[in-house]
Amino acid sequence: MAFTNAQGRTQTSMAEINIVPLVDVVLVLLVIFMLTAPIIQSGIEINVPKTRTVKELTQERLVVSINRAQELFVDSTRVNINELEQKLKSRIKNPAQAMIYLRADEEVPFGSIAKVMDRAKQAGIVNINVVTQPLVEGKK
Repeated sequence: MAFTNAQGRTQTSMAEINIVPLVDVVLVLLVIFMLTAPIIQSGIEINVPKTRTVKELTQERLVVSINRAQELFVDSTRVNINELEQKLKSRIKNPAQAMIYLRADEEVPFGSIAKVMDRAKQAGIVNINVVTQPLVEGKK
């Protein structure tokens, strides 16, 4: 697009993209994702039991979850109990040194939890931690 200035000369407009608004939007999205990523653990709804002693998780580990309907998940992937041993073997390089976290809904019978722990031990994993929530005094 051409235009004339006050001296009568013809000039063309600058065809550059202004990067500042783009950077602002990208930074805002980055901050939003950084704040929401720790909140989203997984899409599996589980009410873990509450206990007085709870260890804070400092590293990301492999999580095996059992929901109220007794469906089994490795991280957020649904797995059949018969495939659990093979799935754990494929995901973990050194089973003797590996540690997994078992998240089970408080309504799940202990027999189901014991079967999952047995399959994990058959895969060679000896360090199995059960995930709980801290018990708040005065609440049940």
